[in-house]
Amino acid sequence: MSPQPLGLGVRLPVFSLAIGAFGIGMTEFVSMGLLPDIAQALHVSIPTAGVLISAYALGVVIGAPTLTILARNVNPKYMLTGLMALFALGNLLSALAPTYPTLLLMRILSGLPHGAFFGTGAVVAARLAPQGREAQTISLMFLGLTVANVLGVPIGTFLGQQYSWRVPFAVVSVIGMIAAFSVWRWIPALQTAQQHGLRTQLQAFRNPQLWVILGVVMVGLAGMFACFSYITPMMTDVAGFSPGAVTPILMVAGLGMVAGNLIGGRLADSAPVPSIYVLLMALVGILLLLTITAHVAVAAVVTVFLFTATAFALTGPLQLMIIRTARGAETLASAAIQSAFNISNALGAFLGGLPLAAGYGYTSPALVGAGLAFGGLIIALGLRRTSTNVPTPTVQET
Repeated sequence: MSPQPLGLGVRLPVFSLAIGAFGIGMTEFVSMGLLPDIAQALHVSIPTAGVLISAYALGVVIGAPTLTILARNVNPKYMLTGLMALFALGNLLSALAPTYPTLLLMRILSGLPHGAFFGTGAVVAARLAPQGREAQTISLMFLGLTVANVLGVPIGTFLGQQYSWRVPFAVVSVIGMIAAFSVWRWIPALQTAQQHGLRTQLQAFRNPQLWVILGVVMVGLAGMFACFSYITPMMTDVAGFSPGAVTPILMVAGLGMVAGNLIGGRLADSAPVPSIYVLLMALVGILLLLTITAHVAVAAVVTVFLFTATAFALTGPLQLMIIRTARGAETLASAAIQSAFNISNALGAFLGGLPLAAGYGYTSPALVGAGLAFGGLIIALGLRRTSTNVPTPTVQET
């Protein structure tokens, strides 16, 4: 039997989740292109302004488990609406922040709903999906995050540079409000029976399979961040592109993320564990290849596309695996994987910068990334295929 198509009752709720994902992706990454403008306006150094990125990530790591636990008995429809309202408020206050310390606090506030939104949204998307299309439906929500890297971040960076760094945060606040209304309007009121009992949910973390998945995320995907964090100097100093060409190259990387996200969803629904193995092996090979192709302009851009596509294709199988492994604690575990993603971001950027600080070339972060991806593959060998044989719960409305 072929998988059932996505009906309007699934498409509209998932579209509302994708709107929220778009806003989250935009606010998370647009700060990177606005650091000089923020630093000048608030009279701090660029490295000091860079702490704002870490502050947002800190908010994600704190907020993902905390908000999920506090709202564990709240209907997912209203939880998601509230998370988007908090997200919109945090970004509005970021746009209005008069001083650097105030902006720092507002970035933490803005990051708090991030992990809980994706964690809850992924579970809702899986419950709404036709049987056999759970991962593809989840990937449609994350499509908003990847599209933000293609369109939202470049547009937000342009608006910030042309007018004020406050404008992109104000725009994101509006997107958050639209997402909150869309979630409230289109997502059905799902039963919360599977999320009762904090002790029961925490016991799910005694399952070693869950920690294997989180380990793959923290180590394996750190390989992506180790390389991508330093992609700009690699393209300018090694591939020979002008600084003005970096934005189009990043858009190509964003298109790779979109393609990988969609491909990963299809792979996950058919064979999640083998897909993780194959994609991690491919990521190792592509990162090693990048150290060679980075010296040839066109080949470098093609490899960057393949690199981001492969890395983001991993998110679908990993997200589906964590939901299917953590029975009775799907939302909390799905939120935990968002914290793991942000830990991998910080770990990868740190480790990728070590060879640069030691005086090695700008292709060295790709070698670090390949090593981390291989480490993720070793961890992934602990995955049991039998953990994916439990069906995803179907949707029920209250």
